[in-house]
Amino acid sequence: MSTAAEIQSLLRFLTQDAKVPLPTAMGKVKELQKANLASPTAIEKSDVPGMLAIFPDEKLAKQVLNAAKRINKKRRSSDAPEVNAKRKRTVTADDVMSPAAIEESLELPEVTIDDEELALTVLHTNRAPLVLAFAVTLLKYTMPEQPLSSRLSLAQAVVSVNSRSKAVSLGIERGNSAEEEGWGQGQPKVRIMGRDIRVLKRWGYDWREGSKANQEAVAASQNAVKSEAAVKQEDLVESQNTIKCDQSQDLEAGTMQEEPEQIKSEPALWGLDLEALRSSNGPLSAGAQGRDTSNLPIYTAQSARSYLLKSFASGSTQAAGSESSPPKKKSFASAAAEKERNLGLLLHSLDLLYNSWAHVLSKDELDRRAWLWYVRVRPEVQNGVAGWGGRGQVKLSEILGLRTQG
Repeated sequence: MSTAAEIQSLLRFLTQDAKVPLPTAMGKVKELQKANLASPTAIEKSDVPGMLAIFPDEKLAKQVLNAAKRINKKRRSSDAPEVNAKRKRTVTADDVMSPAAIEESLELPEVTIDDEELALTVLHTNRAPLVLAFAVTLLKYTMPEQPLSSRLSLAQAVVSVNSRSKAVSLGIERGNSAEEEGWGQGQPKVRIMGRDIRVLKRWGYDWREGSKANQEAVAASQNAVKSEAAVKQEDLVESQNTIKCDQSQDLEAGTMQEEPEQIKSEPALWGLDLEALRSSNGPLSAGAQGRDTSNLPIYTAQSARSYLLKSFASGSTQAAGSESSPPKKKSFASAAAEKERNLGLLLHSLDLLYNSWAHVLSKDELDRRAWLWYVRVRPEVQNGVAGWGGRGQVKLSEILGLRTQG
């Protein structure tokens, strides 16, 4: 009996390589299996009469047979040089850095100023990086168990899915998405800002071990033990009463103490790049826990961070119609530093927004409203294709104005 992966592989061959319509391909899977023709290798060894028994249309039968021969010929030619040649392996940050070091390297700028000064800030950007900023900050509140690397990856996935949807609506792109064609089948998904995102579980990625926060917690625990050992005998009764009081409080706060353990059990996630998976003609499903998923394309945290850092220039605070001298040209380093600070200001304003609602709304409702808030403050661009990638102003005062007054 063929496995689900083999069936998916056969369907992919029929629809992608042999160009058989999906409904027809699905109807022929069982017949091909019964005839022991469930792979391009087996089909290549057949002949036209054998294929006509399954595909009565002679043109279609020859099409499938030729596709199998073409695919296998390509595989044989590509495999031949690899006998003596070493495959070059791409070295990523995960190969040479500990998880804690990776997370620290991805830290985003933090800028804290008073609300009045923050409200005067105007940024100049396009819509995609603003969606990215909204999403990556939102995930701190809706998926707090995820490390920064995962939040960046998932947020970039939201941007990609949203951009493709917009491109299709404008007629810039056509056809079904990779998700609609089933390239994400078998992978779990999460919902972020109203978008379903296919994910990969990063089993064994423990970013807490060796982190600064964890080291501080261990040091605090050790200090507490030393302090307890130093308690004098005459204070023993008082100490015991204190311990009983603490235990009573611990029982009352049992739910709060269980939450970190529950959070810790959740694996980190990557956002899966289905469009890249389709382009590479990769596997439809990565499988369950323990299977190798390192070759599946993901949205990298590093690229998402770089995109954020370079996307927020300073906007004009001049009133419409007023005259001002042309701005002086800044050096590359100066412009980069300014954009980094602007990103910090934007993230701070978004933090203030989400934090004001976090105790009022459920995580699902906060996720739903995040998109509505983005629409309220996104830069104005031209309608239609002319506005694709267009830039405009984002006023942080408008983001701050969305905070709850309660």
